[in-house]
Amino acid sequence: MTQRHIRREAVSDQVFALLRDRILGGALPPGSALTAERDLAAEFGVNRHAVREAVKRLQQARLVEVSHGGRTLVLDWRHTAGLDLAVGIAAADGGPSVQDLTRDALEMRACIGADAARLCALRRSDSAAARIVRATDRYARSGPDLVELGAADVDWWRLIVEGSGNLAYLLAFNSLVSGTLPVADVPDDLRTAELLDVEAHLRLAAHIEAREAEPAERLARELLSRSVPTTPKAVR
Repeated sequence: MTQRHIRREAVSDQVFALLRDRILGGALPPGSALTAERDLAAEFGVNRHAVREAVKRLQQARLVEVSHGGRTLVLDWRHTAGLDLAVGIAAADGGPSVQDLTRDALEMRACIGADAARLCALRRSDSAAARIVRATDRYARSGPDLVELGAADVDWWRLIVEGSGNLAYLLAFNSLVSGTLPVADVPDDLRTAELLDVEAHLRLAAHIEAREAEPAERLARELLSRSVPTTPKAVR
């Protein structure tokens, strides 16, 4: 590998990103030993403390583990990493493209949203149902501006996911809307059919209020699937 010196600000973050990209891109395959700390420090022109902090972050991301013999071994990230790695996957050389990862995230959004709507219809409290209905009315008054509709849509879905009582769904929802996953950057024109269908939002809220779980699930999946890109995904 050619020697690469890096900027002095946020040194450990930059070392982490470079090593992460090597792992995600396949330059450091699963089961291989991570380059020795002193050699990495020399390659990047940084002190060993920065390398140590970067390796610690790799461990936290479940990209490497320290073996009993003291060696740091690369893990198969497809088996060990979590959603917090999604942005890094898109940025890595040789990894999935941002477009593919966006499609994956939108497909996950449709699956989670559909089941959250089903669970919300089954589990929601009377007060939660009332909040969803009020939020639906606010949503209907937000259009036709897509930016306003997008913000109202996030608030509306948050109430549904919270009403599902599923904490894992709620944490995934937070990742989807916070920018951890690239769904937050999807162009509004891709989501036009979903956002402008106020009638479907009203019907979904009515299904939840009436505790009609299966119709709520079907309608939520149909509504959210409209934002999934129809172009074929690259096969890697």
